[in-house]
Amino acid sequence: MEFEVLIIGGGAAGMSCALVLGSALEKPYAENKRAGIILHQRASDLQSALFNNALGIPPGTSGASILKSGLEQLKERYPRLERIEKEKVKEIVPLENGFRIISNKDSYSSQRVVVAVGYSNLMKIKGLEEYVIPHKKAKASKNRIQLINEDHVVIPGLYVAGTLAGWRSQYAIACGSGAAVATDILTEWNKGEHTKVHDKLT
Repeated sequence: MEFEVLIIGGGAAGMSCALVLGSALEKPYAENKRAGIILHQRASDLQSALFNNALGIPPGTSGASILKSGLEQLKERYPRLERIEKEKVKEIVPLENGFRIISNKDSYSSQRVVVAVGYSNLMKIKGLEEYVIPHKKAKASKNRIQLINEDHVVIPGLYVAGTLAGWRSQYAIACGSGAAVATDILTEWNKGEHTKVHDKLT
């Protein structure tokens, strides 16, 4: 496999997942593991968001600025997590031990895939159709969708995060969902030892 894990989607859930995974890549249990994120799927809903009620974010902060600063944070602090920009994922194909991810420009293999794109019914990634159901926590009139999953797992090795996992469209929830998926993957890498990454003041 080229990647141990590849994240699809650069919104709140995808970026949160990438930041937590990136922060662990220097740990012994992640040695030689390759992780990446495909950032451009479609315009994130964060582009038009304005935050006044998110913990730790100054009121009046725009979602567009968070997307920009989040990418800069990922590049500067965790450069080992690879960034694939300006590609749109078209298909996910199961392999004997992992998945083939086909974009409009290239293809990649990964042992694990995290799908963290929005919950619009316009989401069209071939290979996911059989897992699509109406969203359980959105207005029916919005025609939103989610993927069938149990604790973010669609099938072994294939994860879903954020609104597409069935969560409501709230920034803090999406971030937490992406981070939860990351810590589950880290726990697998760490031989089942429950794992999270915290930085502390010295």
